[in-house]
Amino acid sequence: MDQGKEEDQSENGTGQNSKRRKPFHYSSIPTYIQDEGRVQTPIETHTAANYSRYRYYSKLGHHQDSTLAIPDHVLPSYIFTVNVPFQSAIRDSEGKQNSLVTIFSIWNTMMGTSLLSIPWAIHQAGLAMGLFLLVAMAGITLYTCYRVVQSISKEAGSAGMMEFSDVCRSYLGRWGEIISIIFSLIALFGAMIVYWVLMSNFLFSTVSFIRGEIDDTMEDHNGTSVRCDSPMSFVVLFFTESSVNATSDVFDKVWSKTHTVPFFLLLFIAPLINFKSPTFFTKFNALGTLSVAFLLIFITIKASEWGINIDFANQDAVSYVSLFDVHFPALSGILALGYFIHNCIASIIRNQRNQQNNARDLTIAYILVAVTYTFVGLLFYITFPEKKDCIKDNLLDNFYPSDILSFAARLFLLFQMITLFPLILYIIRVQVMDPIFKSAYPSVKHVFVLNALLLSICVVFAIFLPKIGVIIRFSGAFCGLAYIFTLPCLVYMIDLHRQVLTVLRLQCAMFAILSASIRVKICKQGPPDLPILIITPLRSSVLITKFLCLAMNHVQLSGILIKDPKPNSLA
Repeated sequence: MDQGKEEDQSENGTGQNSKRRKPFHYSSIPTYIQDEGRVQTPIETHTAANYSRYRYYSKLGHHQDSTLAIPDHVLPSYIFTVNVPFQSAIRDSEGKQNSLVTIFSIWNTMMGTSLLSIPWAIHQAGLAMGLFLLVAMAGITLYTCYRVVQSISKEAGSAGMMEFSDVCRSYLGRWGEIISIIFSLIALFGAMIVYWVLMSNFLFSTVSFIRGEIDDTMEDHNGTSVRCDSPMSFVVLFFTESSVNATSDVFDKVWSKTHTVPFFLLLFIAPLINFKSPTFFTKFNALGTLSVAFLLIFITIKASEWGINIDFANQDAVSYVSLFDVHFPALSGILALGYFIHNCIASIIRNQRNQQNNARDLTIAYILVAVTYTFVGLLFYITFPEKKDCIKDNLLDNFYPSDILSFAARLFLLFQMITLFPLILYIIRVQVMDPIFKSAYPSVKHVFVLNALLLSICVVFAIFLPKIGVIIRFSGAFCGLAYIFTLPCLVYMIDLHRQVLTVLRLQCAMFAILSASIRVKICKQGPPDLPILIITPLRSSVLITKFLCLAMNHVQLSGILIKDPKPNSLA
C-alpha cells in the first residue's frame, strides 16, 4: 500500500521523489482491447511498445512533414486496422443510423414473398386497374404507416421505447392492444404458411433438378419456353397428383410436392426453431436483398428474351390483356400484406439519427417498394409469351425445373427462407408466450408444444392448399382491415378529439377568469356599456369572443340587480 501511494505521489509530482520515467515498453493503452463491450486477448508487451513508439514519432513532426514518421513498410502488420468503407456514414458513435440505412431497411423488410405473386395479381385485376391499385394502395398504406410513426413518436417522448400495440393500449384501452396483437399475429401466420409452401416447392424443384442432372433424364426446356398448365382447384390438384403418384416410379412416389416434401422439410426446420435466441439467423438478413436483386436480374433477362406480348383488341389472341377485371380484390389483398410494415416500423425508426426526417424517409422507402413491385409485376405480365391465364401465383412455377436461372433463384430463395423462418416463429412465440407466461421461453415443453402446433398448421396448408396467392390475399386482407386501415386512423381521431377538448378547456378557463374579473369590476363600478366590453383584448380568439358576447347579457342583468339592490333589501 505504501509503495503504491509513493508511486501515485511521484506520478502526480507531489511526492518527495522526483517523477520517474516509465520504461519504453510501458503500455499507455488499456491492457485489454474492448470492441463493443467485449473483452478480447490482452496486448503483448512488444506490441504495446511498438505502438507507443509509433505514436511518439508521429507526434514529433508536423502533419505535412513526414521526416520523423516511421515508413509504412517498416511497421508491423498488427499496427494496421481494417477500415470498412462508409462505416462512419452508416452509424455514428452512438449507434444511430442515417437516412440511407433507414430507407434501405424499410425497403428490405417489405420486400418479401408478395413479389412472386404480383404478376398473377395484376392479371386478376386487369392491367389498368392493377397499376391504379399499386399506386393507390401504396399511398394509403404510406399515410397510415405515417400515422403509426407519429403516434409512436408522440407517446414515446414520455414513455421511452414503445410499439404500436402500446399506443393502442394508451388510446383504446386493453382491448385495443389485444386487437393489434391478434391482427399482427394474423400477418405473421400468413407469412409463416406462405414460407412453408414456398420452401416445399423450392425443395422439390431443387432435388428434382439435381436428380435429373445425375440421371440425365431432365428434359431440355431452355430458351423462351414456359409452362402453361390449366388452372385447377386445390381439391382437383390434390387428387390429380395422387393418381399420378400411383402410376409413377419409386422416386416420384416418395418425392411428391404436396404429399411427402412438406414432411421431409421438417427434418431441416424442426432442429432450428427451438433456440432461445435467434441471433445467429439475423446474420443472414442480407440474403433478402441479394435474392431480390437476383430476382430482378432474372426477370429482366427473361423479359428481354420474350419481348412485348400484349394485345388489347383481339380477345381470342394469345397475348390478349384486359384493362379491368372484377377479381381486383385479389391484388388489393396481396398489396395489403406487401406494403405491411406497421407492426415493426418502430424498431426501424428508433435508431434514426434525425427523427425529423422520418416522414421523408418513409415516403422514399414506400416509393421504392411501389416501383419494385410495379417493375416486376408489369414487366413479367406484359412480356409473358403465353396466355395470361397461365401465369401462376408463384411466378417461378411458370418455368421448368431444367431452367438454370430459375433453379438458381429457387435455391437462393430456399436458403434465405430457411434462415428467416425461425425468426418468424420466434416473433410469434414472443407475442404469444410473453403476455401469457411473462416469458418468451417459459420451458422446453411449452415451446415444443407451440412449435408443433405451428408446424402442423404449415404442413396442412402445404398439402391441401399450396396456393400462396390465396393465402397472401386473405391474410393481407384480414390484417389490413384492422392494422392498416382501422387502428391508425382510430388512434389519430382520438388524438384529435383530445386536442380539441384541451383547447376547449383552456378557452373555458380563460372565459371563467375574464368573467370573474368583469363581475368584480361591475360590483365596484357598476355595469359598463356593451360596446366597451366588446373592445377587449379577446380579438385573438373568435370562439372566446362569442362566449363573452353570450355572457355579456348575463353580466349586465346581474349588474343591474347588484347596482340597485333596494327592492331585494326591502323585500
